[in-house]
This record gives sequence, C-alpha cells and structure tokens, in this order.
Amino acid sequence: MGTLKASIAECIVGVFGFDENNELIKSILFPKNAEKIAERIERSQRGEIVKELEKLISDLKALGYESFVFESDLLAKTVHEKMDVDVEFERPSLSGQKLRRNLERMVVEAGYAKSFEGVRRLMYDVSMFLATIKVKLAGEEKDLLVIQAVSALDEVDKIFNMISGRVREWYGLHFPEFSRLVDKNELYLKLVVGLGERGNFTAERIRDEGLSLYEAEKLAEAAESSIGINISEADVSGIRALSKKALGLYESRRGIRQYIGETMDEVAPNVKALAGPTLGARLIAAVGGLRNLAKKPSSTIQVLGAEKALFRSIRTKANPPKHGIIFQHPEVHGSSRRKRGKIARILAGKLAIAARLDAYSGRNIGDKLRADLNKRIKGIREARNHCNGDRRKLKENKSFVSAS
Repeated sequence: MGTLKASIAECIVGVFGFDENNELIKSILFPKNAEKIAERIERSQRGEIVKELEKLISDLKALGYESFVFESDLLAKTVHEKMDVDVEFERPSLSGQKLRRNLERMVVEAGYAKSFEGVRRLMYDVSMFLATIKVKLAGEEKDLLVIQAVSALDEVDKIFNMISGRVREWYGLHFPEFSRLVDKNELYLKLVVGLGERGNFTAERIRDEGLSLYEAEKLAEAAESSIGINISEADVSGIRALSKKALGLYESRRGIRQYIGETMDEVAPNVKALAGPTLGARLIAAVGGLRNLAKKPSSTIQVLGAEKALFRSIRTKANPPKHGIIFQHPEVHGSSRRKRGKIARILAGKLAIAARLDAYSGRNIGDKLRADLNKRIKGIREARNHCNGDRRKLKENKSFVSAS
C-alpha cells in the first residue's frame, strides 16, 4: 500500500484538504472576520504556518496521510521543516482549481455570506485589509528608512553649502581675504560666529578657536591689511545669525550620518563593510531598496548613477562609462584612470554578493569580503607596477644596445 497523499488548498474562508481523487477530506475555517482573514492570508503568503493549517495537517496525519501537496513552495518548505512531513509543490494544483471554481458557493455554504453579492463584498473587504497590512509591512522595512535618511543627508548638504556660500559672499564684503585662506565651510562659519568683525581676528583669539599658530598669524595679518568695507554691528549680527543656522544644519548632518551608519549595520552590514555607510545607502536608494539591489547583476551596480552616460554611449557608439555612484569609493576615485575601470568592476562584483547576503541570508561576512577586495585591488596595482618595471628595463636594454 502506497503513501497516502493529501493536497492542501486555501481560500478566504479557510484551509481545505483533498485526497488524491480530489475529494474533500477535511476543512478548517477562519474566523468570520475580514480583518482576521486578511491577517491569516498574509502570513500564509509569507510562508508562516497559521493555526488553522497546523490543525488541518495534524488531523490529516491522524487519518494516515503522510505527504502533502502545496501551491506555495515557501509554505511547503516551512511545513516540511517545522512539522517534519513530506511535502510537494504544485502550482496550480487540481484541488486549488476546484476550490476556486466553487468559491462563491462554498463561502455561502460556510455561512460567511448570505448571497453571491455578499461573497464579493467579503472578498473586497479582505482585499482592502490585506493591502493595508502589506503597505504597513513595507513601511516597516528598514531599507526604506535608509533611503529616506540618505536623501535627507543630500538635501541638508545642499542647503548647508548654499547658506555657506551666501555667508562667504556676505561676509566677504567686509573681509574678502578670509575666504581664500579658509577652505572648509564649517571652520569659516565657526570663526565668523566666534569672532564677528575682522578687527577681532587677532592671532590670540584665532588660536582660541582651535587653529595652529601659523594659521592664526596668516589670518591675523590678512585681517589687519584687508581691503574690505567696514560694516556695522547690526550687519555683523545678521551674518552671525545666518552662520549659526548653517552650523546647526551641520550638526544635523552629523546626526543623520551617524543614524545611517547604525541603520546600515542592521540592514546591510556586508554592503556597509565594502562601500561604507553613506555610499552603501546611496546604492540602495538608487534602486529603491535592498532586495532590488540584490537582484541587480554586478555590471548594473557598476554603472548605477551613470545611466545617462551609458545610454548616450549606446546611441553614439562611444566608450561606455566605467563607473557610476561607486566612483565615490576611495579605492576607485583614489586610483589612476587606467585602473579605475578594473577596480570598479571588482568592487561591483563584491557588492552584488554582499547585497544578496544581506537581503536573503543574513550572514555577516563583511570582513572577509573586504579582505578579498583589498587583495584583488593590491594584485591589480602590483601587476601594473610590475609591467612598468618591465618596460623600464626594456628601454634601458635598448639604450644599452644602441650605445654599444
């Protein structure tokens, strides 16, 4: 006698077990509540075993059934792992098709609706609750928070740079040499807020703001011989107030960067280990989520952010771009032009692996991936240096032969 096999099918009223002749064996119904039905259906779609399914399988096992057929491969795997039974996957199954063909009649017979019109109303209510649940779950995805945070960081940077530029132009009327001597916006704003008008730019007071003796003396000399116009206390107050606002933005920027780093540790530690928190977050944002990044081939990751240049190269038959967003990686932009393409390709390959690990496995092997990346990059640089050495030796030999 062979193994008894049952086919499991689900609809909006419950879960049903059918024998190999497609005859109903047993059913377990859901509560008569559209919201609870939607919650159970959503959990089943994610591969969870709801209590009605667990009860049905237990009852069927008591009847001698040892193997079960499911229309969801994800649910089948979960049942096999947690309930230790043999499973098969078949989509669509004959039992599932039979259930769907007779859905309205079965819903009415089960007492969930009084008419076919009531069935359609129930289906609408369940669909609405199901959509609400899915939207809520999507909003809880941490990678979406990372996307919003890195977008906020870019906007804060843009506003900070705009205000800093305005302060430089405004204060530059009074002390034009100052802008040439101090490149960093944060330091420029800090000195404007701390010292005010250029008469206060003495070496002693500048050193109190944290600058070296050499820098302080250069600034003090420039302030003393400045060709800028004189301004009133009211003018200085306005400039300092705007500078304080800009410095407040800079502090917010630090907080956002810290938040991105902490969230990336949770969301995509492998991507963070390779690309750093901000670049990793920008890659996720560029494709709309971590799972989307995980689905991309390395060749696509390599040119993310350079789509316009890529399409232009296809149209004009010019050389395609070698890198997009990942140009921000120090190993890429810090290398010579000849090496950037190879390094970008290797980095993109490692990032593709990292994204898939973060999205699907949860394993954190970021240190190993980074070590492998550094090894590959080192090999590229050493190979290049070796080639350069060989060329130099060849030129020297040629020169020697010519001289002889």
